[in-house]
Amino acid sequence: MDEFLSRNILFWGDESQKKIVNSHIAVFGLGGVGGFCAETLARSGVGELTIIDFDKVSTSNINRQLIALNSTIGSYKTDLFKQRLLDINPNLKLNVINDFYIEDFNFDSIDYVADAIDTMRSKVNLMRICYEKKVSLVSSMGAGNRVDPTKLYISDISEIHDKKAPFVSNILYQLKKIGITSGISVVTSDEKSFSQEKISEVENVITKAGEKIQFNKIIPSSTPFVASCAGIFMAYKIVSDIINS
Repeated sequence: MDEFLSRNILFWGDESQKKIVNSHIAVFGLGGVGGFCAETLARSGVGELTIIDFDKVSTSNINRQLIALNSTIGSYKTDLFKQRLLDINPNLKLNVINDFYIEDFNFDSIDYVADAIDTMRSKVNLMRICYEKKVSLVSSMGAGNRVDPTKLYISDISEIHDKKAPFVSNILYQLKKIGITSGISVVTSDEKSFSQEKISEVENVITKAGEKIQFNKIIPSSTPFVASCAGIFMAYKIVSDIINS
């Protein structure tokens, strides 16, 4: 372990590394953003990770997702990340939830939440719960429909530069309706979103508890550049806050 974390320690020192090792982070969503976030947290030496995702790898994931290969198409993302993260750090305490976002998730032992959910209702609900429970959270709100990773930045929701960007404005509107206008960190972008065409589909999910969930999903354009960087930005925000806590 000392050798594994030696380069980290050389930068931020033993005491900061101990804080990271003693932390428990939950990553909701293991796509292009969440996958890079989870892996970066593991490489930072986070001692306990809980990863949550219900999806399987598809061919359209290959352009941007860590575990998406032709050989992994059809495999559950949680299974692939379990193998990958434990290969990075065999001492990692890893909790795997292969399910759609579940509202009765136990946040009691969680120090920080990474929100990489791409469905608006679940995203807003997770933000609300963490806000009410005073669990630190950073949310991805600017990776889809973009190509320039240098336009990403970290902000409180009250300080987002372009509050009229479609996905951002919808989330801010839903949060404002329940009285939340600040106190949530995001990784978002100054780049104007763009897609050649608007594509949507109806997705049907059956949770492990047997609940049937149907939602309309807008399919964003995605490039190899932005989602990965957004995930790394999220991990940076989490580790920095832990070190400085």
